[in-house]
Amino acid sequence: MLWVVFTLLGAAGQTARNSLQRELTPRLGALGATLVRFLFGAPFALAFLGALLLWGHATLPQTSWAFAGWTLLGALTQIAATALMLLTMERRSFVVTVAYLKTEPILVALLGVTLLGDHLTPAMAAAILIAVAGVALISVKPGTLQGGGTVPVLLGLSAAALFAASAIGYRGAILALHRADTLLPATFSLAAGLGLQTVLLLFWLLAFQRRTLSALVRLWRPSLLAGFAGAAASEFWFLAFALATAASVRTLALVEVVFAQAVSKFVFKQKTTMAEAFGIALLLAGAVLIVRLTP
Repeated sequence: MLWVVFTLLGAAGQTARNSLQRELTPRLGALGATLVRFLFGAPFALAFLGALLLWGHATLPQTSWAFAGWTLLGALTQIAATALMLLTMERRSFVVTVAYLKTEPILVALLGVTLLGDHLTPAMAAAILIAVAGVALISVKPGTLQGGGTVPVLLGLSAAALFAASAIGYRGAILALHRADTLLPATFSLAAGLGLQTVLLLFWLLAFQRRTLSALVRLWRPSLLAGFAGAAASEFWFLAFALATAASVRTLALVEVVFAQAVSKFVFKQKTTMAEAFGIALLLAGAVLIVRLTP
């Protein structure tokens, strides 16, 4: 059941990273803020791998074309998904953007069955739908999705689809290493993915947006914090992907919405409505079911 612990830690780290990236978007633009999680996260991912090799007495796994293909899929779709997510946040609120993104588990389940042959029972599918319905009740309030036109909706749902493809790509990469252990395949795949993403985005910025790169250098301190949060969250996601299906991991990750509600209630003293309370109950019920049903 370690995948449950890793998923919960990943969800907490992702909440912190998204908030930090959102603060950087007005000053760096969507692409610049997207680069932060990769450029400033890559050194931490390499440090995780180096520590594992030095103190864990591990050896680098043998790669293959399959590993390269899955990593490329995960890396490219994650870049595009992050950029679309930040563009959505520029047009709509953080809460609304999260609501769009949380359709991801349904898409992950479908892609996992189709591309990886992941096992999905009718009961697991029902648990995913219950959890997603809970998120909808928590996040979508009367009038919340009104205004802004269809562009933010399309951007948000497209980001969710690409995040789903990224989760499948990285789980496929981990499985392609054919290792019995968990820590090394997850950490190596993370380092490979972040390294590739950093090279691609740096090339783009040097060729077309050098001003954004200069601004990124000036804002290195908040960017470094966002990069660490992103790398730590990704490490936990990858560890979870090594132990359970992407659908199970991404469904349990919906508890991120509950974390946000807890902060709202106990830190900012905001009241929880009946609809939100019922949504939280549904979300937790779906999460508990997916945990119990996952082998």
